[in-house]
Amino acid sequence: MNYLKIDKCSTSNGTGCRVVLWVSGCSHRCQNCQNPQTWDKNNGIPFDLDTFFEICDYLDKPYISGITFSGGDPLLPDNREIIQAISTLVKFYHPTKTQWLYTGYKWEEIKDLPIMEYLDVIIDGQYEDSKRDITLKWRGSSNQRVIDVQETLRRNEIHLSYNL
Repeated sequence: MNYLKIDKCSTSNGTGCRVVLWVSGCSHRCQNCQNPQTWDKNNGIPFDLDTFFEICDYLDKPYISGITFSGGDPLLPDNREIIQAISTLVKFYHPTKTQWLYTGYKWEEIKDLPIMEYLDVIIDGQYEDSKRDITLKWRGSSNQRVIDVQETLRRNEIHLSYNL
């Protein structure tokens, strides 16, 4: 898996100050995507163990609320194994830090992936330019949902969390 960059402290990709991993690779190719440079899975830098330790160093800071996986699409099939490994290790080494993930897939397509055990919030669904709404919190178009993953898994029905 390749990534384009790591933000050390972003306040626009989830609650609090967050580390954001911008991965390469996206097959959705949404019209007027904000990050078309992330579509090609070969763009960027190969993710390796040193990169993981860099992320952990940032997560060690007490003012960091957690990590957000974005891109591209972290759940592109080519990215899933490494994103799962990162998420698992982050949960082990930083159990109090929250994990958010942006994906173009709908919850119904990805709900059974093992990574769900570790995620707190997913913003699902492709960006739809015709539904663009800059007043929405954490998402770009009104079709996208901010899903409380753990509550959704407990209830076995989608629980939306727009007030995070």
